[in-house]
Amino acid sequence: MESKKKLDLLALSSIPLVMTLGNSMLIPVLPQLEKELNITGFQSSLIITVYSIIAILCIPIAGYLSDRFGRKNILIPSLVIAGIGGLICGFASLYGSNAYNFVIVGRVVQGIGAAGAFPVVIPTVGDLYEDDDQITKGLGLIETSNTFGKVLSPILGALFAAWIWFIPFFSIPVFSLLSILLIVVFVKVPAKKGEVAKQTIKEFVHEVGIVLRKEKRWIFGIFVIGIISMYTLFGFLYYLSTRLEQAYGINGVMKGLYLAVPLLFLCLTSYITGKVIGKSKDKMKWVIVFGSLMSSVAFIPLIFTEGKWVILSIFSIAGIGMGAALPCLDALITEGIEKEHRGTITSIYSSMRFTGVALGPPIVALIETLSTFIIFILLSLLSSLVGMLFIKVPETPQQAVSTKKV
Repeated sequence: MESKKKLDLLALSSIPLVMTLGNSMLIPVLPQLEKELNITGFQSSLIITVYSIIAILCIPIAGYLSDRFGRKNILIPSLVIAGIGGLICGFASLYGSNAYNFVIVGRVVQGIGAAGAFPVVIPTVGDLYEDDDQITKGLGLIETSNTFGKVLSPILGALFAAWIWFIPFFSIPVFSLLSILLIVVFVKVPAKKGEVAKQTIKEFVHEVGIVLRKEKRWIFGIFVIGIISMYTLFGFLYYLSTRLEQAYGINGVMKGLYLAVPLLFLCLTSYITGKVIGKSKDKMKWVIVFGSLMSSVAFIPLIFTEGKWVILSIFSIAGIGMGAALPCLDALITEGIEKEHRGTITSIYSSMRFTGVALGPPIVALIETLSTFIIFILLSLLSSLVGMLFIKVPETPQQAVSTKKV
């Protein structure tokens, strides 16, 4: 990887780390929030879901704006907004007489900020490099940072909540500020070329529509797998957090350490995959197929048996499958789209991922345990089939999707 751009990449990696901490850090704290705010399990799951729903709605707008006005000009304000959302949640918990409703308002604001942060990082990495192999390695590091945030989240969330239960909310603006400083100092996105910034919204939407219609088979295949991957990941994190506390009496920092185990496997696999996968699109496709199949098969024993270590082992194996697939999905959607539309298309992809995040916790909270495992198995199997049948992408940069006239 080009040494002069390593600092850019490391600074960009702080964004998915911060955004993940700002959301996943709350998962192990949800049972405590239920007690402190006097809310139900379903209401506590909405603290995660509302954030994701708002992000889903705003991400495509942020993607378009980043294509039009520049990545950095969207990243920094978005981090500021995310920090403000955390402050609203924190002060609502501290002073609010109707704390839960104001926490939800804060999560809405935080979701708006998140929409212009992590999703814009993916096309920014694509802009930094010309070589597909460098882009793949860069995206592997970004996905690793995202998953490493998930490893840290349960531990930090539990530590902060052990101090005072609303401290996780106040930590969000602190992390956001650190990320802003890194972006301001180190990230230097290459200047945009051409006349894309002069397009009207109507013209831009028309061209994006052409891209989606022309290559809808593989693009929508990646969208579907993105939804399923995040639904499964956040669904089983919510299930594991609740199960450890209710069935085994494990809470606080110890619960955070248990939650970190399968996420550590996911994180390490993402890092290794990004390093070794190279630029072969065909290889990426089959990693997605077999990674998803591995997750599906891993969940099968949970239909017949359950125990603390059984659950952790199975979720760890499933995490390896997800960890292998995620950087490949990022690379395919980034390298297959030309720069002028990369922000918008990858942002739609990020919206799909956030859809899975939004659906996972509330659905798992509402359905029976056996049904949860069967859904995990079937959806992961569906991901494998979609990857095998629908993902077909160009092998060379010259074949990347374009709407330019010749």
